Amino acid sequence: MRAWQVERRKRTRHLIELGGLVVKAGLVELTNDNRAIIYGALLWIAAKLQSHEGEHARDLSAAKGRQAFEAEQHEKKKGPRT
Repeated sequence: MRAWQVERRKRTRHLIELGGLVVKAGLVELTNDNRAIIYGALLWIAAKLQSHEGEHARDLSAAKGRQAFEAEQHEKKKGPRT
């Protein structure tokens, strides 16, 4: 496979994973799949991260994300409820 094809597939996978995070966060349902709202929210987050509060916002977001990933892993380990 050519190098550009490998890089293209890597980029495609990365973009799919990022889209999965949008779905996982519930933004699709919460916004009724309104792309303008989702894009606006992402722009708001980017502005917050670039502001003087950026480091604090980054720390809080990272902690919340880690906590959500850990809770998801814990639920997977527990298995299906009967």
